[in-house]
Amino acid sequence: MEVKAVTKYTRISAFKARNVTRHIQGMPALGALEMLEFYPQKAARLIYKTLKSALANAENNNALNPANMIVKEAVVGEGRTIKRFMPRARGSASPIMKRTSHIRIILTERTEEVEETPKQKSKKEAIARGKARRQQKKAQE
Repeated sequence: MEVKAVTKYTRISAFKARNVTRHIQGMPALGALEMLEFYPQKAARLIYKTLKSALANAENNNALNPANMIVKEAVVGEGRTIKRFMPRARGSASPIMKRTSHIRIILTERTEEVEETPKQKSKKEAIARGKARRQQKKAQE
């Protein structure tokens, strides 16, 4: 069963928040919570709150055990950009873009078969292709 939590219009750039979400994708939810506690970035605090909310949704709304949950998907999308202008020399102005983002975390129950993310699958395929090339080179020599 999948459980999700969404935080909208957080005042952080999606580019900065994505760096943190990449680290927790595919991890056990409680392990990701512990890891996020010690990240120094502002994005880690925001993602921590969203992940904690997703775990509370799993426990209270769906009666699931938080210890059996894994982070299936952690996505940060761009929200609205608040546009401001700063006065500059000689009567000109330069724009200031205050970016916002939407954080979405989807948790799923851990099964005996560990589901692989598309990134993990492509990595395994790349390793297999590399092994096949090396074997072909050895056969040609």
